[in-house]
Amino acid sequence: MDDIEEEVKEVLQTGGPAEAAAKIQTYLDEQNNIPVNIGITGESGSGKSTFVNAFRGLADGDEGAAPTGVVETTSEVTPYPHPHHQNVVLWDLPGIGTPKFPADKYLELVEFERFDFFIIISATRFRENDVKLAEEIQRMGKKFYFVRSKIDHDLRDEERRQRSAFNTEKTLNKIRENCIQGVKSQQVFLVSCVDLHLYDFSLLEETLRKELPAHQRHALLLALPNVSLGIISQKKKALQSKVKWYALLSAGIAAVLVPGLSIAVDLSILVKVIKQYQVTFGLDISSLENLARSTGVPLNDLKAVMTSPFAGNEINKDLIIKLLSSSMVAVALAAAEEGSRFIPLFGIPAAIGFSFVSTYSALNSFLTMMAEDAQNVFTKALGLDTPV
Repeated sequence: MDDIEEEVKEVLQTGGPAEAAAKIQTYLDEQNNIPVNIGITGESGSGKSTFVNAFRGLADGDEGAAPTGVVETTSEVTPYPHPHHQNVVLWDLPGIGTPKFPADKYLELVEFERFDFFIIISATRFRENDVKLAEEIQRMGKKFYFVRSKIDHDLRDEERRQRSAFNTEKTLNKIRENCIQGVKSQQVFLVSCVDLHLYDFSLLEETLRKELPAHQRHALLLALPNVSLGIISQKKKALQSKVKWYALLSAGIAAVLVPGLSIAVDLSILVKVIKQYQVTFGLDISSLENLARSTGVPLNDLKAVMTSPFAGNEINKDLIIKLLSSSMVAVALAAAEEGSRFIPLFGIPAAIGFSFVSTYSALNSFLTMMAEDAQNVFTKALGLDTPV
C-alpha cells in the first residue's frame, strides 16, 4: 500500500490530478481483478460439487450451480466463478482414482499449475489416494487443506443410534480422530455444506486468508460466504481500506474543468462501489432469496431487519441522488473532518478537496449502514435474535 501511495504522490506532483486519477483507476482495477483459483478435489461422491456451490452462496440446483448427484457428476475439470466476484474461481475437479483420472496421473491431467491451492474433500476417512495426492501437491510447492464433508449427516445418524446418550462434541472429536489417521496429523476441517456457520468452516476461512499471499487475501475475503459476524467485520475493514482511493479518484476527475463532469463521475463511482458493497455483504435480492430458501426464514423477515435505504433495492443514480439530497447528506458529511486529513497527505489542491471529502464521507457512511444490515440479516437468518 505504501508503494502505491508514493507513486500517486509522485504522479500528482509531476503530471497533475488527471494523471493521478488514471493511476488510481488502474490500481483499483488491478485490485478488483486479482485472480484466485481453488482446486476442489477428492474421491467420487465426497460432496465436492455441493461444497463448490455452498462456498459461492448457492444451493444445489440453483442457476449456475455445479451439478450434484449420488454418483460422480464431474467428468471434466470445470470452472465455477463466484457469481459476484468473477476473479475468484472454484474448479470442480473429477474424483481422483476414476478410470479417466487415475491417481498416478491425476495432477498432470487436471493441469496442476493453474491452481493457487487445493481443498481435498472426503465424506469418510481420508484414503490412500487422498494422502498420495496431498503429498504430491506438497512436493510441488503448493498448499492443500483436508475437509471432511457431510458432518450433519454423521451427527444425525449417530444421534439416532445413541439417542439419549448422544453428545455432539464427543461425536465430532471421534470423527476428527478417525479422519486424521493416515494423514500424518494434518489438520482436518469438519464442514456441513448445509450449515456453513457450524463446525470448522469459519476456521477454514481464517486459515485460507492467513496462508494466502498478501495480494490475494483481499480478493478471497470479499468472495467468502458470511458465516460469522467476524467475517462481516473483516469485509467492512477491507472495503473501508479502499474508500480513500475512490475519493482520490473523484478528486482527480474534479480537476478536469468540464462542467458537470465531476458530478456525473462522482455518481458513477458511488453507484459502482455501493453495488460492490451490496453483493459482498449478500444484500442483493438474489443473495437474500438464496439465504431465505436455505434457512427457511421468509424473505420479508430478512428485509425487515435491514434499516438502510439500500434494503433489497436496486442501486442506481436516482437512489443515490435522492439520498444525497435528503437529510442523510448531513450524516454523510459528518465524517468530513476524518476524510480531510488525507488532503495534505496527498497534496490535493483545496479547489478539488470538496469532491474528495464528499465522496470519502458518503462511502464511509453507506458502508457502515450496509455492514450493519449484513449483521442484522445474519443474526435473523440464524435465529440468534430469538429470545431464550
